[in-house]
Amino acid sequence: MKFQEQQQTPLFDALKKHVAEGTLPFHVPGHKGGKGIPEFRAFVGENVLSIDVTSGLLDLDTICNPRGVIQEAEDLAARAFGADHAHFLVNGTTSGIQAMILSVAGPGDEIIIPRNAHRSVIGGLILSGVRPVYIKPVIDNYMGIAMGITPESVRRAIVEHPNAKAVFVINPTYYGVASDLRKIVEIAHSYGKPVIVDEAHGAHLGFHPDLPLSAMEAGADMSAVSVHKLLGSMTQSSILLVKGDLIDDRKVKAAMNLTQTTSPSYPLLASIDVARKQAALKGRELLQRTIELCERVREELNGIKGIYVMGRDVEGTEGCFALDPTKLAINLREIGLSGFETEKLLKYEYGIQMELSDLYNVLALGTIADNEASMRTLVNAIKDIVQKYGSKNLIKITTELPDNQELVVSPRFAFYSEKRVVPLEEAEGEISAEMLMAYPPGIPIICPGERISKEVIEYAKTLKSEGCQMEGTFDPDARTIMVLADIESVKYYERIKEVV
Repeated sequence: MKFQEQQQTPLFDALKKHVAEGTLPFHVPGHKGGKGIPEFRAFVGENVLSIDVTSGLLDLDTICNPRGVIQEAEDLAARAFGADHAHFLVNGTTSGIQAMILSVAGPGDEIIIPRNAHRSVIGGLILSGVRPVYIKPVIDNYMGIAMGITPESVRRAIVEHPNAKAVFVINPTYYGVASDLRKIVEIAHSYGKPVIVDEAHGAHLGFHPDLPLSAMEAGADMSAVSVHKLLGSMTQSSILLVKGDLIDDRKVKAAMNLTQTTSPSYPLLASIDVARKQAALKGRELLQRTIELCERVREELNGIKGIYVMGRDVEGTEGCFALDPTKLAINLREIGLSGFETEKLLKYEYGIQMELSDLYNVLALGTIADNEASMRTLVNAIKDIVQKYGSKNLIKITTELPDNQELVVSPRFAFYSEKRVVPLEEAEGEISAEMLMAYPPGIPIICPGERISKEVIEYAKTLKSEGCQMEGTFDPDARTIMVLADIESVKYYERIKEVV
């Protein structure tokens, strides 16, 4: 990466030039620089609406087949992130994950996937017709969360499924846990399998040596990174990175064009351009400050009796090769508060919104936008909550995450099959036709095509009783769930042995 060239922002510069020229617009969008929506313009400002233009204008390039300033910006991003190719995404990392799946496998093929994959992966399986081979991640029973996957579990899955087309890895998890990605890549490549990576929570990894390895540093073949989550671009803006000889970048682009909009948001695209510049030129400095802030918060909170914040003490354990210290997973189980209760207290009594909550934890993300004041506010609030609401050594919740479920039919087959609706409490033994998940963080408890077990039903009931928001089902309250209508369709599936 050449630092001099990384000072450039070709797309952002082209947009500013376009505005300065004052060209009279007779094209979409209809608000024409905000004049058509004055109330909104008065709040958000003229500049952002002035660069909200349509794709394909002269000098502004097109996202479907970029050859101008978008291509220049993507090339700069590829070099900054250590990739051969970079593709800007305005449909979020979800679209990148689905493009990765579509570009490496097709109907009836298999991909090796961690069980704790995001819901967007399930969407990719339905779109592609790919059949998942799930790897169970290591579970930290104290934290009550899924950690990473082991290289040995990847090797075993490849040996048992030699025709699998790729290995899918999360780097890192929502909670900042990174698997031994370099070793996983070595194993997968030794069998000729590409490694594709959900790096939604790892866009910053390659810009500081004290963070876990990024996918590109570890030798992975593709990764989808959420620039908006931790590097400062606008929400919904991400990048799909491609590297090496196992992936045909032309096929990747074709897969992207199946699902990504032909009318991209130029404010989103420009924000990627500027965030990339900042990360390349100042990322190490900004992240150093962020890491130091988070480590001080971690140390102070760990000094409070009954509070535990996961840190480098878990590195080197079976489920965690490395940990991103900017993720503050605050565990409260020993003071008798669930994460859900604590999130509500922080929001409504202290004016603090956490990233997520679960049975035992609340998660705070430290980013380059934080400072001493914001971190002090969080620490003081946790101290006050412990003093006011904590009951020492009371563990309220003992439910463990359910084991992997039996995959009976492919997610695509289940999605398109005839369905019926049953009460969730009476669904034991049925084959699910939809997802059921706790959100955030959007990790499925049951996936389309899997048999619903008693453990899944009980776990869902426990989450709901603690105030967790359940999503994925057509029923917004998850009291009912759609299942396959009759067993004959399953028998037919088993007979033809192919994805419909």
